[in-house]
Amino acid sequence: MTQIEELTTPTTHRSPGEHALADAQAQLAFAVDLLGYGSGLHQLLGSSRRETRVSIPLRRDDGTMEVLTGYRVQHNFSRGPTKGGLRYSPDVSLDEVRALAMWMTWKCALLDVPYGGAKGGVTIDPRLYSQAELERVTRRYTSELQPVLGPDKDIPAPDIGTDERTMAWIMDTYSVNAGYTVPGVVTGKPVSIGGSLGRSTATSRGVAQVALAALDHVGVAPTSATAAVQGFGKVGASAAEFLADAGVRIVAISDQYGAVHASSGLDVMRLHEHVASTGTVLGFADADPIDPDSLLTLAVDLLVPAAVEGVINATNAAEVRATVIVEGANGPTTAEADQILRSKGVLVVPDILANAGGVIVSYFEWVQGNQAFWWTAAEVEERLRVRMLAGWSAVVESSQRLGITLREAATVIAVQRVAEAHQIRGLYP
Repeated sequence: MTQIEELTTPTTHRSPGEHALADAQAQLAFAVDLLGYGSGLHQLLGSSRRETRVSIPLRRDDGTMEVLTGYRVQHNFSRGPTKGGLRYSPDVSLDEVRALAMWMTWKCALLDVPYGGAKGGVTIDPRLYSQAELERVTRRYTSELQPVLGPDKDIPAPDIGTDERTMAWIMDTYSVNAGYTVPGVVTGKPVSIGGSLGRSTATSRGVAQVALAALDHVGVAPTSATAAVQGFGKVGASAAEFLADAGVRIVAISDQYGAVHASSGLDVMRLHEHVASTGTVLGFADADPIDPDSLLTLAVDLLVPAAVEGVINATNAAEVRATVIVEGANGPTTAEADQILRSKGVLVVPDILANAGGVIVSYFEWVQGNQAFWWTAAEVEERLRVRMLAGWSAVVESSQRLGITLREAATVIAVQRVAEAHQIRGLYP
């Protein structure tokens, strides 16, 4: 039995990262079978081109030392340098990073961005460390990976637990070691050092744009639509704001601490202010607290899971009552849940399409940096809109023509593009 076959074999003893990787491999296997590719090409597409694991010794502020583990997986670079976020989370594992890197490959190919997929992570809970400690972790991680990073090699970006400041530390560390400033080594950095206008909200804006297109597809007007958003972080918070601006009534929002609900609709801007002052959605005066898990099964037109992987799974998928699910997070719906949702007639807009706004504007940032010519926010947002809606139209057309789900259609389009790049380039030696 090959490694790929083993990963697609069901088991009840997998970790969340193993589940995510098994789902990613199963999605690839479907596309390979439909496209008629042989086992050799399947193995090539399913294997990471490079995996790096590093030890990160950290001197804590109190003088003690501990050793953290970091990862960087570069899944594929046949269509260009690899691209992908860096997350800081206690749940980071090699299998999780492998899955996320593979999904990133398909995401870039689907939106016709000239990158391959990568992902990085450090097994750390950033809430338990000072800013100075996180800076030391970031700089050591960057130094360890310096040989495989670079604007023409692999370009990190923010993800869970990291932000613009993290990217600035990476850029500075890489540049100091290189001996000159290299702004293109990361994207999602502050505008003052070469970041792009519109990058910080790009993923959220893309989620909202595709969500509105999906609602229109099922015949629901924004002004009559209700929505629930799981996750009020980088993606969910601004996505909720953009949807509310379009007239969608946001009835429930959750974060890592809890969830709130208001049948008449939440004032998203006031909730932003509440979270800024308290650190959580809990205690918001104009809403009632609800169990966070129940948010996923509310009777709404639109559900946006924008937190972590595997939240919609075999245990709760049958209870999901949303008409449309738009995946703001990576891998929030398991393979078992996908089958259940399909039988229920729920339209699922897959992550590799729905949350691709971030990598699209990361590409725009990279292009602007290479040209040293910067676009206005309006130009960035319009170019993003055109890309997202073109991707949506291509996936819907393929889904209808082949009689498959949107996720299957998106993966088939992406896999075919990556496979063509492999075949055109040939094998070396």
